[in-house]
Amino acid sequence: MTPGLAVAGDESRLNYAKHINYWRRCLKTFLPYQYTGNDSMRMTFACFILSALDLLGDLHAALSEEERQGYIEWAYHCQLPEGCFRSFPGTDFGSSRSAENQIWDPAHVPGTYFALILLALLGDDLSRVKRREILIWLTKVQRPDGSFGAAVGEHGNVEGGNDPRFGYMATGIRWILRGHVEGLVDGVPDIDVDKFVECVRRSETYDGGITETTLHESHAGFACCAISALYFVDRLPLSTKSPQTSDGRLRGISNLPLTLHWLASRQTLTLDHEDAVDTHGDETDSAATCHDAHSFVKLQSYPSIAGKQSFMGLSESHFEMQWVGINGRCNKIADTCYAYWVSTPLKVLGHLDLVDTKPIRRWLLDRTQHMVGGFGKLPGDHPDIYHSYLGLVVLSIFGEAGLQDVDAALCTSNRVREHIESLPWRKEIVGS
Repeated sequence: MTPGLAVAGDESRLNYAKHINYWRRCLKTFLPYQYTGNDSMRMTFACFILSALDLLGDLHAALSEEERQGYIEWAYHCQLPEGCFRSFPGTDFGSSRSAENQIWDPAHVPGTYFALILLALLGDDLSRVKRREILIWLTKVQRPDGSFGAAVGEHGNVEGGNDPRFGYMATGIRWILRGHVEGLVDGVPDIDVDKFVECVRRSETYDGGITETTLHESHAGFACCAISALYFVDRLPLSTKSPQTSDGRLRGISNLPLTLHWLASRQTLTLDHEDAVDTHGDETDSAATCHDAHSFVKLQSYPSIAGKQSFMGLSESHFEMQWVGINGRCNKIADTCYAYWVSTPLKVLGHLDLVDTKPIRRWLLDRTQHMVGGFGKLPGDHPDIYHSYLGLVVLSIFGEAGLQDVDAALCTSNRVREHIESLPWRKEIVGS
């Protein structure tokens, strides 16, 4: 039997012991050399590793109090004198840091977001976080068109991409530090929320997806980041039928039913490279049998006479429906991480019911769960931190027994969210 594949009829299961061992190795030992090129993402890796142990219910057992405090101090060591966080210690000039060279040791949007999540995860009260400086800095990494970059470069130029990933993390930082409150807070200016929402709306595509920028290809990762960001700023659409500005505030996702259809259509039976073949012209190439994603959308959610007639009189699919994967773009192979990038926006929008989670769960557990723990990108791939963590988050979103409940938008456990919301200084800001 191929390792990692369940015998037909066996119940797919998450191997908790293997996953705990995998994440403890990531935490306690040196990572493989393949991670060397990602050293600048060390804050992200630290957050994922500790968050994974939290979801598995092993964080307290895996860390001594001394180790926990040591990780907190490490994160604060990455906080810059002017506020915000660097993404790893490698740019720290120490006592040699000056106004001339600090451009090479910049405040970093992803570094700051993951540092705040990491500190909250470890139970810190964020009292040493330079909250005021961070909120002021957020206004500087927003461009005039409403998008966000990764850092502020020379002459105040916003550097890095302008896609929804940075908008997601910037609005996530804002939510952690000031909730949904708009306008001045203690004299600190806010980002331009309306401009950001306009930026998201411009990135919506003809097919209901969301892309990195206007006229580019729809992409599940960008859709997830944009929708979660709209959640952070409280600008999600009110319903599938209500006008987007019915409450007087501009809201994102101009055609919610179309976006939901596009997200649900990311389901696919193209699970590995051997499946990735062109079936055009095949005698079984029909709406009922092809590999493409529209085969698995629940038609009752979008009933039409034409849709029903397209299946009448056709033979049942010859493809195995036991496993259903998720891709990130049309006509692409399934990928573990896209199960997160698609399930999260469906969850945030309140429509996870549009997909059948059971065959997606089987695909993760039978096909990409690795025999040593963790998840690979594709069936047969070695596990890695990125796919292994997002695989766990998806299973938690699906309600996997034994995993901690997760806040899909924050990409961490509900326990972390509740800790953030309980902080006295934050409760004073949001008025609760």
